[in-house]
Amino acid sequence: MREPTDLLIEPRWLLPMTPASGAHEGYAVAVEAGRIRALGPATELRERFEPRTHVLREHHALLPGLVNAHTRASHALLRAAALPAGGLAPPLPAELAQRAGVDFVRDGTRFAIAEMLRAGITCFADLGSHPEEAARIASAAQMRAAIALPVSEPAGGGAENVTAQLARAERLWDEYRSDPRISLFFAPLAAHGLSDGTLTRVRRVADELDARLALCLNAEEEFAETALQVRDATPRTALSGALLQRLHALGLLRPGFAAIAVKAVDPRDVELIAREGAALIACPQASLRAGGGTVALLEGQRTALGSDSAVAVGAFDLLAEARTAALLSGFSAAAALRLITLGGATVLGLQAHIGSLERGKVADLTCIDLQSLASRACARVEDAVLFGATRSEVSDVWTGGRAAVSAGRLLAFDSEELADLPPHWAQRLKMAAAA
Repeated sequence: MREPTDLLIEPRWLLPMTPASGAHEGYAVAVEAGRIRALGPATELRERFEPRTHVLREHHALLPGLVNAHTRASHALLRAAALPAGGLAPPLPAELAQRAGVDFVRDGTRFAIAEMLRAGITCFADLGSHPEEAARIASAAQMRAAIALPVSEPAGGGAENVTAQLARAERLWDEYRSDPRISLFFAPLAAHGLSDGTLTRVRRVADELDARLALCLNAEEEFAETALQVRDATPRTALSGALLQRLHALGLLRPGFAAIAVKAVDPRDVELIAREGAALIACPQASLRAGGGTVALLEGQRTALGSDSAVAVGAFDLLAEARTAALLSGFSAAAALRLITLGGATVLGLQAHIGSLERGKVADLTCIDLQSLASRACARVEDAVLFGATRSEVSDVWTGGRAAVSAGRLLAFDSEELADLPPHWAQRLKMAAAA
């Protein structure tokens, strides 16, 4: 008698994305209670299991759900509403989002989650205002998210403001301590302008909570918001290097810390990050627009990719980010795809749960249609996915074994409601900008 199971998926190719495993043809995945119960030859799994739902994808590749290791999710509405045109001229995206308030974060995060799911992204790290609202929306959408707890030090605002932010962070930590989908991390903002005392306080609270930290090295918005005045002639890479040395001296540059780079990083800084066991999150398309720069592969899957703000780059497209990284840095297709799966999971501290197809891991899965590519050689299927497929070829997505996208159709979201959000917010943001 066959064993009952919730779901059996039979793609043509299976890409586990573990460091030691390549693509398998004719394999299947069995899912039970939201986790991978078994994977192996499809003929064996068909004989073993009686699935409640059986999904056959004869021209597709199945791989772990993609992990966006750095973004500002609600900014998707700024881009969709075409405000501002560039993203660097005042008012800045972060300023507009801040003025728009909690409602904007709520609608923008929902809008972004829907777009990310369509692109095969099942986990994202969000750096934005109102983290409590972003966490609530992600949890309600059953989307895996790592939510930043921002800490800033406005001019003249000093210690009292930081104390309030850390108190809010601890309340959110208690609220989501047991949530299986939401994780939290600390994100000092405009760190070039933060005092040593504030950075030390953040480190102490993070130590008490066993929390991870992430920090933008050279994002334009971080420079715009910092209280530190920097001459235009100062090279950004030099500033980033000085910041890393300062973080090292304060004990923040260590395992559990991720440096977010949306521009080129000096090789000496990469060496320091690697030596101290920290991680690197690169945003290849944003970096390319800012003048280029290769992506460094750190040992132990400690390099991940992010899309940065949707205003600066456009659509959430991790396949395009991985493709850009491969072309800039000469990575193999398999190595580049690991950056947006196992690498992203590892950098966010979620590698025990997601990032690769292994027995017992959460069934966050993405299926990509390769029929138009006429792919026939299993050994080259990674090349077909990375260099031939686009986000529009994502056919199916599961989060925790639950179908979020089926045969190209987004489930559990009202498409008409989503379509109404950009024009609605275009008007509201114009009023906010005028004010």
